[in-house]
Amino acid sequence: MRAFLSKQRGQVVLMVAMSALVLIGVVGLAIDTGVAYTIREKLSSATDSASLAAARAVSQGDTQADQTANAKAAAARFFAANFPAGYLGATATMNDPSVAFNNGLVTIDISASAKMPISLMGVLNKTPLTPGVTSQTIRKELDMVLVMDTSGSLSSSAANVRSSAVTFLQKFNNTTDRVGLLHFSYGSVVDTPIRTSGRGFDRATMTTQINQYGFTGSTASSEGMWQARAQLNSIPAANRSNLRVVVFFSDGAPNSVASYFPFNTAADCKTAGTMTTSDDTTVNWPGGLYDPNKVSTLLPTKCSPVAVIPPATPNRISNQVSGMPLWYNAHNDASNPNDPTKQEFKLVTTSPRVVTADMSTETIAWQNVNRAARNMAEALASNLRDQNVFVFTLGLGTELTQGTGPDKEAGRDVLKCMANSTDAPSRCYNPAKPVGLYCPAATVDDLTPCFSKLASAILRISK
Repeated sequence: MRAFLSKQRGQVVLMVAMSALVLIGVVGLAIDTGVAYTIREKLSSATDSASLAAARAVSQGDTQADQTANAKAAAARFFAANFPAGYLGATATMNDPSVAFNNGLVTIDISASAKMPISLMGVLNKTPLTPGVTSQTIRKELDMVLVMDTSGSLSSSAANVRSSAVTFLQKFNNTTDRVGLLHFSYGSVVDTPIRTSGRGFDRATMTTQINQYGFTGSTASSEGMWQARAQLNSIPAANRSNLRVVVFFSDGAPNSVASYFPFNTAADCKTAGTMTTSDDTTVNWPGGLYDPNKVSTLLPTKCSPVAVIPPATPNRISNQVSGMPLWYNAHNDASNPNDPTKQEFKLVTTSPRVVTADMSTETIAWQNVNRAARNMAEALASNLRDQNVFVFTLGLGTELTQGTGPDKEAGRDVLKCMANSTDAPSRCYNPAKPVGLYCPAATVDDLTPCFSKLASAILRISK
């Protein structure tokens, strides 16, 4: 009997021991599974950060080899920063990233795994869990036009404007992104046309062009926007990128507009020209006309009487012109400036600002030209959004917060409307269209950060 009881107690002890081992293993499995999940989440966050960093860094370098090296280096840095050594006792390994270029697209694949320490699962002779993750970022092809204001009010900020624009271009990939560059004042000039076939852009040439900018004249924003639209639309539809962008920089509200202005004596001027105004009533008469295809060039004498005759009421441009053109036609064929097939944008309108054809007094002419200048800049930006183009704007200086023009309207409101930013006035904000961004740079020291903010926003929507 005693032998039987002893044998039975031995079996119970053995069963308890075996049960304990199983229980320990189950508890270990539960603990390890939880830890593995936490490590995997951290691993996933680290690879995502590495992948995005690589997508940004792939813009750096003049060759694909340099760009690949920069992307991989950025990925390694961000992975290490986001998965600290020894996190929960694990040892993480990021595999060599894959960076593939294909017709304007850059695909970056990153995989990583983490080896966990042996835990209670060891009693079951089980190997530790080894969580692994993968992350992919596709950098979409980009078509972009950079539009730079070079009006006279920027002359004191010239060095900062130039250096900030050059730094901005360095944010983009010169072998996969298409970029065009132009600048404007009274008129606009395309410095480097956007490529209509093939990809990439000549960053070195653009840098030289930007560093040669002079600053003079007024703010014919619509001329800059018209040329930007023409550049993007010069690319055949089948060859356009998935992401199309205009980046517009200025330090003031639009105050000049170009068209074929009808003269009292028709033979005096049959050339399209830019009529300019001041931002306030200190000089409330329009001037000009200026060549809309050049930055700061007056048209011949009879098209620009104010420049060659000392200002006197009979000789001012507003007294030579019989009225405001009904339509914007600055780039129509001179043989048919009023071509009905090209009457795309109304100058004489009731919205968003009232513009009449009346040029009977200097004050009325000043009001109509100034309002038309603001209307046209917004209308061109709106038309670009209708074509699924994003518009980003950057404004320099505190004067943009002050009311100017006949309606005492802040220049920043025009730039916000052009961008269709979320803080734009309700009259122009349309969430159903591409929503851009307006960045205010209060001083020249804010220029580079603002340009970087726009670049980051563009790169985010390119992924």
